[in-house]
Amino acid sequence: MSRPSQPTPLCLLSLLWMFQVCSGIKWLALSQTPASMSINRTQHCKQLRGLVSAQVQLCRNNLELMQTIIQAAREVKKTCQKTSADMRWNCSSIETTPQYLPDLERGTRESAFVYALSAATISHTIARACTSGDLRYCSCGPIPGEVPQPGYRWGGCADNLHYGLLMGTKFSDAPMKMRKSRSQANKLMHLHNSEVGRQALRDALELKCKCHGVSGSCSIRTCWKGLQDLKDIAMDLKTKYLSATKVVHRPMGTRKQLVPKDIDIRPVRENELVYLQSSPDFCHRNEKQGSFGTQGRQCNKTSIGSDSCDLMCCGRGYNPYTETLVEKCHCKYHWCCYVTCKRCERTVERYICK
Repeated sequence: MSRPSQPTPLCLLSLLWMFQVCSGIKWLALSQTPASMSINRTQHCKQLRGLVSAQVQLCRNNLELMQTIIQAAREVKKTCQKTSADMRWNCSSIETTPQYLPDLERGTRESAFVYALSAATISHTIARACTSGDLRYCSCGPIPGEVPQPGYRWGGCADNLHYGLLMGTKFSDAPMKMRKSRSQANKLMHLHNSEVGRQALRDALELKCKCHGVSGSCSIRTCWKGLQDLKDIAMDLKTKYLSATKVVHRPMGTRKQLVPKDIDIRPVRENELVYLQSSPDFCHRNEKQGSFGTQGRQCNKTSIGSDSCDLMCCGRGYNPYTETLVEKCHCKYHWCCYVTCKRCERTVERYICK
């Protein structure tokens, strides 16, 4: 009788995390939903990957919202990788959804960033969908209560941040709230960092105006409250990621709470990202730690930042290569109304880590 094949250590590791950690970002697997798939019947909700039962129920009750949430999942992956492209950790492991590697499930500062970004993105995408008319059950945000300055008036279509936060929170926090996790510390960390992401979104609501007047005099401005672009919010969260605070789970009063590990004389601040476990340096490939390493990554020889060849390549050195770029050049505007350009080639030198 043949013996059953044994799972690989990495598979065992993945199963261990799946059962020990209450993951709130498995819904990002929605990013893999085929574009041709329509979510217009309640039975479609069970076909979606990465959802817990509470999220499936939310799907059934809000079918119209699901295409927007699927769009948000795609935005999280794209924005995470773009925002971290100049660092050793470049969010590569988000592609393994929904079977995440340790860098996103082990209570690291990287998981803190992804949870915050995910929470901000889903609410941002829903709020913008209300404004654009993509959702029937919400519309423009409310007119502000304060009186506008002289020469200003309220108008336009404000981003519906209230509805975005309401529905985004219900969906993204559902996995952490549906039942107790074996790791209460991870659960508290993920809920805290998700709220930090939403607070960054609230802080990104700004005044936007359109000018009116004779000959562009801008004597009257019609204004509304609109959200900054997601890339700007992601950069704010990246700054918080770089200054994240390591915490421990210890008794404070009548219950256990997260408190700063080295400066536990103060509580955790509402606007700071927190993490429980230190990260590897991400220099070398190590699947047990969720590190893909930096071998073969492109670096910037003239930079002094995180994308510099010295830091990106971890002192291993780098190899140069040349690349020929074809670009538009010598463009001319013709009256009226078109532009013609020539195509020019130029050779640039690139560098990749050994």
